[in-house]
Amino acid sequence: MNARAGGETDITPLLMEWSQGNRGALDRVLPIVYCELRRIATLQLRKEGNGGALDPTELVHALFVQLVNQRHATWSNRAQFFATAAQMMRRILVDHARTRQAAKRGGPDATVSLTALVIQPTSRGSAPLDVIAIDDALTRLAARDAGQARIVELRFFGGLSVDEVAHVMGVSARTIKREWRMARAWLLRELRSAPPR
Repeated sequence: MNARAGGETDITPLLMEWSQGNRGALDRVLPIVYCELRRIATLQLRKEGNGGALDPTELVHALFVQLVNQRHATWSNRAQFFATAAQMMRRILVDHARTRQAAKRGGPDATVSLTALVIQPTSRGSAPLDVIAIDDALTRLAARDAGQARIVELRFFGGLSVDEVAHVMGVSARTIKREWRMARAWLLRELRSAPPR
């Protein structure tokens, strides 16, 4: 999801063609972004610790189905595309976690690793994340500060760099860094104080 994804290939022209209804552009852009989306899916599933219930390929394919079914998508650039993909991936992961939880008759999912979320999102050996708890906390954060919630979504679920988030949101990288720090601190407090499910 950053400048190095897809071997530096500029997908912006293809995204714009896709936005204008050229399905051939879609066929050309998906293979270019597939590897980066699969890498991010792998990181997300490692954080979630889903025990193999959903693999990265399945997650990316579910994401592709949603992307392909976008009727009125307007893609202006690579960062904006990956920002939308981050939102969709969040919804897929949350829906999957809710389905798994319902199948367990409401049994609790794995606990949230605050270190994994707040300090080092991709560290190995961290406890699995409770995607539902993260989603619930992000929903509460969005009610308090929609911009901070969006930054967390883009950084955590989308894997966008600070510069990419700044570009998507139309603000400076310095602003994103400041808001990211505040959002992480708020989420840390919120998740620590949340009652166990």
